[in-house]
Amino acid sequence: MGRGRVELKRIENKINRQVTFSKRRNGLLKKAYELSVLCDAEVGLIIFSSRGKLYEFGSNSMTKTLERYHRSCFNPQDMTSPESETQSWYQEVSKLKAKYDSLQRTQRHLLGEDLGPLSIKELQNLEKQLEGALAQARQRKTQLLMEQMEELRRKERELGDMNKQLKIKISLEMSSNLQLEAEGQGLRALPFAWNPNSTDQTSGFPVQIQASHPMEIEPEPFLQIGYHHYNLGEGPSHVPRRMAVDSNMIQGWTL
Repeated sequence: MGRGRVELKRIENKINRQVTFSKRRNGLLKKAYELSVLCDAEVGLIIFSSRGKLYEFGSNSMTKTLERYHRSCFNPQDMTSPESETQSWYQEVSKLKAKYDSLQRTQRHLLGEDLGPLSIKELQNLEKQLEGALAQARQRKTQLLMEQMEELRRKERELGDMNKQLKIKISLEMSSNLQLEAEGQGLRALPFAWNPNSTDQTSGFPVQIQASHPMEIEPEPFLQIGYHHYNLGEGPSHVPRRMAVDSNMIQGWTL
């Protein structure tokens, strides 16, 4: 009964992993030795364990093998002659030209040109590429539109804040103006506010009213020494009552 196929994955058990490492390391070193002897090859083998321990094998000196390896890497044999260098450049140019032609042809296919030689599978692949490119373009357009909308919303919020501040400032100015106007009207309504051109009796200063006839206004009381002069023919009924009181007062004073 043969062994089953071993699944290549990391061994989780440390003991099993170490045992497997030891067995396979010894087998690899044995195979390297056999290869160097049977085929007369220069073999160099370097192994580092998981713990950092070094295991190596060299059919010759490991240092000489490494020096030969570096010389071979930095000075390849196929680049020593000018003809081989020219051939290499020619191959590189041919590859670049073929790649350029392929890109040009792909571009024409994406633009809908030269579709005749394409098979059904190639057309399906081209359709998938176009759908993918269209989806990416739409996604990018949607992203740009969302960014623009967010920017407009931010500007709208800033303008709204500025508008609120201006409304508050205007309301404060209007209230201050109304207060100043109310104070001015209160000052004009005071009784001590005198207008020299006004003849209204509500003024704070007494104004002497000129009457058309002297008898229409009752005279103010005054002190007069002597006798009142009046016409005897008028009779006592026509003498004003105030004048009689004044005459009695003067007669008492003269006594």
